[in-house]
Amino acid sequence: MSENDAATTPARRGCGTMPVHHLLMAEDPAYAANRVQIENQAFAYETGTEATERVGLTHIPVVVHVVFHTAAQNIGESQITSQIDVLNQDYRALNPDIDKVPEVWKPLVADSRIEFHLATHDPQGQPTDGITRTQTQATKFNMRSNAVKHSSSGGHDAWPDDRYLNLWVCPRIFDPKDPNEILGYAQFPGGPAETDGVVIGHQFFGTTGTAAAPFNGGRTTTHEVGHWLNLLHIWGDDGNGCNGSDLVMDTPNSGGPNFQTPHFPRLSCSNGPDGDMFVNYMDYTDDKSMYMFTQGQVARMEATLDSARSSFNGA
Repeated sequence: MSENDAATTPARRGCGTMPVHHLLMAEDPAYAANRVQIENQAFAYETGTEATERVGLTHIPVVVHVVFHTAAQNIGESQITSQIDVLNQDYRALNPDIDKVPEVWKPLVADSRIEFHLATHDPQGQPTDGITRTQTQATKFNMRSNAVKHSSSGGHDAWPDDRYLNLWVCPRIFDPKDPNEILGYAQFPGGPAETDGVVIGHQFFGTTGTAAAPFNGGRTTTHEVGHWLNLLHIWGDDGNGCNGSDLVMDTPNSGGPNFQTPHFPRLSCSNGPDGDMFVNYMDYTDDKSMYMFTQGQVARMEATLDSARSSFNGA
């Protein structure tokens, strides 16, 4: 067993999306300009001045790029399909643990009307199972350089981002500026096509195989795909300042991320009696403690599907 396989599972969730976002904002003027337009659209949908005309379900083809160093990291099809199943349950509000949402928030639970399926045709139109497999010499991947997204650095190149949700599953992800384990990260809509998608460590992907507790419920991918659809962390990424916002009106103001398995109510920022919505997929709790998206979050997803990711409508 390699050192990478033997490494212990982290006690707390770590997401690399915001550092990647800040890096793009600083280095890519086109991304910064796109983000302004995308957020203007999201604000209009969230406040009700505009509404989606999307009807029925939006079907999103997924390609899973398995990038592995050891045989154990070359995850099986059952682990991959278990993750697709979780995405479809969570995004349709059909997850079996949804009854654990506290009563006060049950009226806010929303079905995004998004479903995911493994791609059946590759970019050249040839039949595919929606899975690519790449053996690499790398034992971990730097999220800031997006190394796993390029064949030239031991990863796999993205499929066209207007036709597929690219999911990379790989050995460990690291941030050279953060000593904590990174479970996954995503690129918000509006960024470069060649790096668009979601990256997840193999130990945090799906519900079987190499998936390890407390992150073996598939919710890391649910969380990161939320970012891909333009959802923010529920506390607004201001540390513990109580001044940040996820730009969603029906998620309570929260002081910072919640970890592990809190008990209701978990109070911060004078937000009693109900406290933080730590059961939301966009918090940092363990997989078994997150169960829901809200109506406001779905409005942001709808704005994204009607703008930056409109190529998936009618797919």
